[in-house]
Amino acid sequence: MRLTKRQAPEPDVVVVTSEAYERDEPSTYYLPEDVVLAVEAVSPDSEERDRDAKPRKYAKAGIRHYWRVENDKGRTVVYVYERDPATEGFSSTGIHHNQLKVTTPFTLDIDLTSVGRRSA
Repeated sequence: MRLTKRQAPEPDVVVVTSEAYERDEPSTYYLPEDVVLAVEAVSPDSEERDRDAKPRKYAKAGIRHYWRVENDKGRTVVYVYERDPATEGFSSTGIHHNQLKVTTPFTLDIDLTSVGRRSA
């Protein structure tokens, strides 16, 4: 994503509009208005960026939805945020421990108890 001329973070997952996906140019990045959802998977090396810097930058750029995925003692936890246009910052819309079930920005239902587990 290219937020500004000198800001081009790379979310772990980015969901864009179908128009942006099918567009020929620019072909190496998406613009904030193209982004439906940005997702960061937190690791020890990225914790500060994913919890503080990136959400502030994404919100300032106008990205409406941000999810942060973390490992909490072996369990997957998803923190879901939506941008408040009045404050131009993200507000929490939920913390999901066993099941991620949302209807915004699209309908999704994931069993988080099986996410990240490896089969024997």
